[in-house]
Amino acid sequence: MHSIVMFPKTFNIQEEFEEYADKVKTLTKKPSDADLLILYGLFKQATVGPVDTARPGMFSMKERAKWDAWKAVEAKTKEEAMNDYITKAKQLIEADAASA
Repeated sequence: MHSIVMFPKTFNIQEEFEEYADKVKTLTKKPSDADLLILYGLFKQATVGPVDTARPGMFSMKERAKWDAWKAVEAKTKEEAMNDYITKAKQLIEADAASA
């Protein structure tokens, strides 16, 4: 007799999220800064949760932009952030393949 083990939906999302986080690193064409910020914010929300640091000062423009991108998605659950990250990563991967 075989038994079927059911995994919670979040397990599959986590696995797919990690897979796409790795795939994004192999893009041949660098995504736009706007796309990178979207990915960053979603990644941080998915892996850390809501922003847990103070906003960087105005002279740290890059760090401030990254913080703002994370703050913009802090209302999302970790699972929502993972799903949105996967969707954005798929778009970038498809665009990368089309331009090759």
